[in-house]
Amino acid sequence: MSDALEKISGYGYGDSALGEYHDYLLPAVLARLDEVRDWPGGRRIFELGCGNGAIAHALAARGFEMTGVDTSEQGIAAANLAYPALKLRPGSAYDDLRGQYGQFPVVLSLEVVEHVYFPRKFAATLHDLLLPGGVAIISTPFHGYWKNLLLALSGKMDAHFTALWDYGHIKFWSVKTLRALLTEAGFEDISIQGVGRIAPLAKSMIAVARKKSA
Repeated sequence: MSDALEKISGYGYGDSALGEYHDYLLPAVLARLDEVRDWPGGRRIFELGCGNGAIAHALAARGFEMTGVDTSEQGIAAANLAYPALKLRPGSAYDDLRGQYGQFPVVLSLEVVEHVYFPRKFAATLHDLLLPGGVAIISTPFHGYWKNLLLALSGKMDAHFTALWDYGHIKFWSVKTLRALLTEAGFEDISIQGVGRIAPLAKSMIAVARKKSA
């Protein structure tokens, strides 16, 4: 295990079940996957930040071949116990994941980028894991003017920014900054939409970005 992984391996999971936020993320992910036209080598997905394996299991049940890594020792242990047929292992965006697992037509990463110390490395790893023309699907909590204003007026800003949450959110993304990150990493055809509420108050946003074809 790398030094970077050791420092963030304590993120905890109580079980291997889907969380409340999956109620709005999973349907949005499935809709985006329906739009993918090219699946070279099969319907294979790499999940960067697979957590407790719940999303990987839900997608495997729909016919996708899932591989994934997560920094959480507890999450991977829960995933391996509940879903032993899935290829879910310890690992992070700071590792040579392409060297270990190869490349994929789709890379998925849900509610992860807000936890990483080095988002450019995270984005570069996403890009590196994709086959030419492949698609990355990334979600992260949405931050925008009207939502932040409402949080401030309602007195909920402290709870939203999770300062007392060990291993919690350390980056807070807007549509503008997420698009800039993905553009800098070399992605194209970037689209971003809010999910979970009406657009100005969205709980999260989902970005779909394509790696250039060879």
